Amino acid sequence: MLLIILAVAGSTAAQSSIETEKFDLEKARVYVAAVQPHRPVLATKGHATNRVFIYLDDGVMTRREGNSPPTTIVFRRGDVGWIPASSGYVSENTTDRPVRILMVDLKGTPSGPAPATKLDPAAVDPKHYTVVLENDQVRVLRIHFAPHDKGQRHEHILDRVVLYLNDQERATADDVRMAGAATHVEENASGQPADRIAVELK
Repeated sequence: MLLIILAVAGSTAAQSSIETEKFDLEKARVYVAAVQPHRPVLATKGHATNRVFIYLDDGVMTRREGNSPPTTIVFRRGDVGWIPASSGYVSENTTDRPVRILMVDLKGTPSGPAPATKLDPAAVDPKHYTVVLENDQVRVLRIHFAPHDKGQRHEHILDRVVLYLNDQERATADDVRMAGAATHVEENASGQPADRIAVELK
């Protein structure tokens, strides 16, 4: 996981980042930002809400707040970042190609303690479900199944945004879907690994 302070795509930088809407939910707006190379994003008013970034491409970006020295962030496809609300900044994709980032832009704050279950996937099946980020607004799970691998029965309580990192049964790489409460056993029946990231909304 990357714990970073980085941001892209503001209303003042429409030419620097191209957004593709995925979902506009009660708790979050979900979209993909394609950040263009060598076009600084000038967000003079900053960003008012917390966000989860999931990088869809390898790349390098810089960020500078005020007169502070720029910070350089190197990331790989599938890395996860938590970006708190911030004041004005300038950020730039310093690679020579667009970088796509799945943004989960959180609305407001959680209403209370998140529900719990004895069948929590990270507890009953840590082989396949790993927590890479958790705070009072989200929990992010990295999910990996080897070929022909089967998991343990588990329960999901929270709504979650699911990103598919590679082609899988009934999904292709970069698909983004919403999933709700469920109790099930997951199995990868294919001969290829299956990798996903799930952002649970508290």
